[in-house]
Amino acid sequence: MSSPPSTGQARGVYSHRGTRAIQKMVELAPSTGGLALWIRHLDVDESDGQLIAANNGTTIYYGPDFEALPLPLQIGLVAHEVLHVALRHSQRLVALRRLIGDVDAELYNICADAIVNSALGHLGWLELPPGSVRLEDLLASALDIRQGAEAALLEWDLERLYRAIDDRKRDGSGRGARRGAGPTQDGDDGAGAGGQQRTEEGQASPREDGPCAVRARYTGSGIIRDLLPAADAAHPELEAEQSREWRERLTRAHAGDGPHSMLRTLLADLPKVRTPWEQLLRTQLTRGLAHKPEISWSRPARSYLANQGRIGHGPASLRMPWEPGTASTRAVARLAVMVDVSGSIEDVLLERFAREIEAITRRLESRIVVIIGDDAVREVRTFEPGRSNLRDIQFQGGGGTDFSPLLREAERFAPDMGVFLTDLDGKADYLPSFPVLWTVPAAYEAMQAPFGRKLVLD
Repeated sequence: MSSPPSTGQARGVYSHRGTRAIQKMVELAPSTGGLALWIRHLDVDESDGQLIAANNGTTIYYGPDFEALPLPLQIGLVAHEVLHVALRHSQRLVALRRLIGDVDAELYNICADAIVNSALGHLGWLELPPGSVRLEDLLASALDIRQGAEAALLEWDLERLYRAIDDRKRDGSGRGARRGAGPTQDGDDGAGAGGQQRTEEGQASPREDGPCAVRARYTGSGIIRDLLPAADAAHPELEAEQSREWRERLTRAHAGDGPHSMLRTLLADLPKVRTPWEQLLRTQLTRGLAHKPEISWSRPARSYLANQGRIGHGPASLRMPWEPGTASTRAVARLAVMVDVSGSIEDVLLERFAREIEAITRRLESRIVVIIGDDAVREVRTFEPGRSNLRDIQFQGGGGTDFSPLLREAERFAPDMGVFLTDLDGKADYLPSFPVLWTVPAAYEAMQAPFGRKLVLD
């Protein structure tokens, strides 16, 4: 299902095909059932009869066939869709594609359904659709991991589960293979239905399933494809706040219902709340590039001048006969940006990073030196405040990395701070005198920085 369905005639503000099921959910589990009241519900007219219930991360849609289902099954379907929305599964698909490029929508839907169904599977007053897959069954069949539902829900989140199951073969190899696989400006997400990639000729090239993906598709072959494209994907700046709100709602609702909660346990899959990396980068650079006053013996302190050098009586008599003033350390702050061109940095992430660097240096009136290289320095560029341009950097792909030559080159410019954009797959035998902030794509979050601080660009 690739686009939001067309809506049918309205039944009224609070009347839709899922009304009876929601009323029963609120009656039996007031707090967790009440999560449905935070979500928009719409009836749709689907002539092909494929849509029964689906969601786009903000709205739940009900097809004509929904009304013919028995009430327990209606409740199960509504509760299932409510948890998809509350756990931000449609929005997290967009974020995962931005992170790793190609994401198979069918495998992702199977993984998301497995988590939701296991969370609801202990309830006797609802019925899950035939063919529903549960997390413990998916782990056993696809990954040969034997875990009970409680333990599995506390350990596995959707992104980790999907990455473990998606073992489809890639066409290319090496560290630069993912470049260009991410979302593009025209909205193409780099993957078609069934996890296809686009070749240079524009033809769809399906990736062959590995054994885990094959077993997962077989286990989840009976599920209803119910995750539509995220409705608010065009506003990623709102994602952190929305995730925080839904996490709080889920936590409060689960605690409010106690043993009657619709959730079997608080999930590892709760929406993740992260401060946007752009905000963290601004904070770190503002601190590192701010003018730091230092003691200057060439001028007296203002308080000494105001007192005309008088020592006075009482506590004032403790004043020194001469008090130094302060002076700025440097008229213009300097920032060194080192870019590892052997790594796999996607175009979209590089452009966002470049925009932030330009805005910060313009606001702080800082000069910038850009040092480009891999195992050696390939190019050095210097820019006046706010005039840097990292967006035309060409990444070579593959090859080794040695951070030391780039750090030594940066040292020649005596910067106040250095920022290194890299995947951290390299060695650093040189420790510079300036602080270094390592900015790392989220795919390499587990890599360790040799020194300094690390900032994950997700």
